[in-house]
Amino acid sequence: MDSIGTFGASRYAIRDLQLLRDADTPAVTRLLAGCAVLRVTRGNRVEGLHARLLIVLAGALGIEAEGFVGDSGLTRILPGESVGEQAVLDEAANLESIVALEDSEVLVIEPELVWQLIEQHNGVARNLLRLLSFRIRAANALLRRRQKLGEFYRQLSMNDGLTGLYNRAWLNDMLPKLVGRARQDGMPLSLVMIDLDHFKRFNDTHGHMIGDHALVTAAGVIRAGLRPADFAVRYGGEEMMAILPHTALSAAVLVAERLCARLRESVVFDDMRLPLPHLTGSFGVASLDSHQDERSLVADADAALYRAKQAGRDRICT
Repeated sequence: MDSIGTFGASRYAIRDLQLLRDADTPAVTRLLAGCAVLRVTRGNRVEGLHARLLIVLAGALGIEAEGFVGDSGLTRILPGESVGEQAVLDEAANLESIVALEDSEVLVIEPELVWQLIEQHNGVARNLLRLLSFRIRAANALLRRRQKLGEFYRQLSMNDGLTGLYNRAWLNDMLPKLVGRARQDGMPLSLVMIDLDHFKRFNDTHGHMIGDHALVTAAGVIRAGLRPADFAVRYGGEEMMAILPHTALSAAVLVAERLCARLRESVVFDDMRLPLPHLTGSFGVASLDSHQDERSLVADADAALYRAKQAGRDRICT
């Protein structure tokens, strides 16, 4: 940064500065006349100007938002706009990281002079309040966008990328809560474990792309066969799970029977000229007992699934 003179000797006018708009008086002109004007070349940072108000006269500055990298995280400060108001009011150092986006000329106003302008000129005080109000609204909007983005990525991390069902991470987080809620409310909770029959053979015969399509088809069948209050999870590989809140064992068996029949009727190949593979599943059903936690409930459903496979597959066991 290089000093290129003072504001009084420059070509710039007070009326072009947003913070001083409607304060273009001889008194303000005299106060600003001796303020330094600095030149900052593109790419250089504005450093060493702690607790000072900076007004861009030409070019553009960028404030780097914390936690962002690259141009997407820059707030542009254009000619007539200012930065550093909060630092002056707080009597603290500027915390923003400021970089010149273009060759720029910047007016530097010392904090004592800023306070003098505020105290002696109501127009400056009003402009400052208006500016800070805008900054608060912009900061709140940015916070809301970050929260929505964070929630989007959190939800993305909780869903299986192939089938769209919830994944094990979601299950590990939510199943203990669902078990706790069922216990607290005194309501039943049931699990249906589902394993696609002979899926390795299916993959070997038809290829992994058709195998993936079969998984997506099965996931669609399971999702479509549940209530809005139920949850469908890809447990791993070709294993899936349905979580049925407020559902006793007898009702859960009926749900499993419906899913088993629909899975048997599902169409994997869109081209009906090709041989139609028979996609079936084995189902294990368990309901929460008063002494159980989520691990033993899953173990019971898994044991029932094993019995269904041992009994010949394409069936339901409890």
